[in-house]
Amino acid sequence: MFALWGEPLAGAAETVRNVRAAAAKQNRAIKFNISFRPILGSSEKEAWERAEYIYETARKQLAETGHTFGLPEPQSVGAQRLLAAARQSDRHDKVLWTGVAKLVSGGYNSTALVGTPDQVSDALLDYYGLGIDSVLIRGFDPLKDALAYGRELIPLTREKSRRWAVKGGAPDATQSAASPSAASPAAQFCYTTRRSVG
Repeated sequence: MFALWGEPLAGAAETVRNVRAAAAKQNRAIKFNISFRPILGSSEKEAWERAEYIYETARKQLAETGHTFGLPEPQSVGAQRLLAAARQSDRHDKVLWTGVAKLVSGGYNSTALVGTPDQVSDALLDYYGLGIDSVLIRGFDPLKDALAYGRELIPLTREKSRRWAVKGGAPDATQSAASPSAASPAAQFCYTTRRSVG
């Protein structure tokens, strides 16, 4: 299993291609996992308002504690990639948000998918279309978010991925060389509950 932190689709696609090619040279198959912190709202506006609240809360906590998260430059390649994406823009693709990633210098699992459950579900499937087999999700408000994921996001995404697998196609927004076949399993989901903001 090769694990990625959440990053824009183009970067994730490049990593999947490169790692898969390197594994193939060793006659090995490899699976991929990607991590996000979904921020859900009943409307897109509500989700983005919640993202801004999370950003301001994190900014204040960092200022109060003086924690630097390895500033000024991260040493891990994953963190460097996140920081590069965050420096380009706070928003990428459909709903990817790197606001907190920039705040913590690319550290930790800090990228978010922001939107309604339907929008975030579609975004997750875009990554699935790249050949990413599983997703690790956790929230900024662990208990509340875990409940929302279990009630809305996970069932919706599993249902969409099942329909997609039966059709044998990829989401319209993603051109993939690694589209799941009808025999492939639906996307896997798990979450951790570690308190970080709030």
